[in-house]
Amino acid sequence: MDETIIIGSGMTGITCARSLANAGQPVRVLDKGRRVGGRMATRHVTMASGDLAFDHGAPYLRPSDPEFAQILARAGARPWPDGPDQGRQVGVPGMSGVALALADGLDVMQQTEVTGLRWHDHAWHVDTSAGVTRAGRVILTIPAPQVTALLGATHPFHADLARVVMVPCLTLMAAFPADSPRPFTSRSDPSHPLAWIAQDTTKPGRAGAAVTWVAQASVAFSGEQLDAGPDDIAAHMLPLLADVLRVDPARALCARAHRWRHAQVGTPLGQPFLRARDRTLYAGGDWCLGPRAEDAWQSGRAIARDILDGDHVD
Repeated sequence: MDETIIIGSGMTGITCARSLANAGQPVRVLDKGRRVGGRMATRHVTMASGDLAFDHGAPYLRPSDPEFAQILARAGARPWPDGPDQGRQVGVPGMSGVALALADGLDVMQQTEVTGLRWHDHAWHVDTSAGVTRAGRVILTIPAPQVTALLGATHPFHADLARVVMVPCLTLMAAFPADSPRPFTSRSDPSHPLAWIAQDTTKPGRAGAAVTWVAQASVAFSGEQLDAGPDDIAAHMLPLLADVLRVDPARALCARAHRWRHAQVGTPLGQPFLRARDRTLYAGGDWCLGPRAEDAWQSGRAIARDILDGDHVD
């Protein structure tokens, strides 16, 4: 079995798949979500007045590696100036646009949940919601807790995975009429229950009759409210946002909430990936190196290079 199966279509998985596919290797990506990108996500809400879009995951990218900057440019990312901060890049027409561009032409199966993984008869047998598939190599690019759940506590990766700490984040997506206050483009205040607030309307390529905001809760607030339903979360967060914006919450045209259970890396692994000795199993993600999308990209790139270098040596 020569095919490689990558589980997870976030930045790490798509980066790794693209590198392997470009080298001529057969690779397929499986993901339980509806769209590629993971936390490079854009939520679309249909309203009577028109469609609204919210970047409810990563709000922007700040490339430091020149190669990553070039990849973003080729994917259509554009600068998002915010006062003196000129280093931010965003996908167009939404953050998911970057992931979609990187995944173009790849064999990706969305809404396919992986439920089991076992090595048998010289191949990996991957149990999915669509049936069982086989592969010579499997790369896990899902959050570290999900890797642990899939492999089990007796797997050799377990001790390393146990060192990784990931924290949740609750996100509010809200829209107000065009004449509502717009006191800032973005605001960061770790001491406030809404630690990050961004006016998505100000990003390039965004258009609409409403002012759209995305608010991401602090780690403390997210932990306290994590098990509440989306409607209850939105009901808790909307008044907090309205207070900061100095607007009547009743003027909100819509308010939606999303739970990211493994949103941010609290304590990273400290190396770009985990690898079985025979190179048939890898695990990686932003949780290996840090909280940024560029960390996820670096992990995916490093896995692909290790595989290609190993195949060349063999």
